[in-house]
Amino acid sequence: MQFDRIINLIGIDNFNKFKNIKVLIVGCGGVGGYALETLVRSGFTNIDIIDKDKIDITNLNRQIITDLNNIGSSKVSIAKKRALLINNEINMNIYEIFLDESNIDKILDNKYDYIIDACDTVNTKLLLMKYSYKYKLISCMGTAKKIDPTKLEITTLDKTNYDKLAKVLRNKVKELNIKNKINVVSSTENVMKCDTLGSLMMVPATAGILCAKYIIDDIIKVSS
Repeated sequence: MQFDRIINLIGIDNFNKFKNIKVLIVGCGGVGGYALETLVRSGFTNIDIIDKDKIDITNLNRQIITDLNNIGSSKVSIAKKRALLINNEINMNIYEIFLDESNIDKILDNKYDYIIDACDTVNTKLLLMKYSYKYKLISCMGTAKKIDPTKLEITTLDKTNYDKLAKVLRNKVKELNIKNKINVVSSTENVMKCDTLGSLMMVPATAGILCAKYIIDDIIKVSS
């Protein structure tokens, strides 16, 4: 059986929970693609994804769904095709949209158990944090200009350090009086000095895996 090794490790009851949980991934690029890959290969079957972008040649250095043959294609379409090649029992809705105030209510009508925020837009991140009393949220902070994946950790927004994106979000969450505790994946590594955004696959990839780990650990109640 395809998932025997997972069942041997965590038991059939926990594995069946994976199949019944509903997850939304917002953004399926460097971080979101690896989060999706981890969940699909772990036996999750109810996963929806949101991303408005098309695949660009600059994505090939870090995004697992990309290759030279799918440049210009819809990221969500390619991500779904890849997921189904791994597990043909996947039940996935894809949304080639930019998530904002105009459509979030309709999206959240799907009643997700967990949402992975793997997008890179401050306003969308804040929007997901604002509504996070409706579901369990794990939000990825900045991964650009960093090279050490061992410095990534699952923590809460209020405990982040050396992360400029997290600092901006902490201030805005305070301004908006958002009281819920926000779980995040963040790095304690100082950013490297470079004029433009730079990235190595190992950092966003590890961040995406940690986002999926948060969900898996929460379901099977693994102590950190």
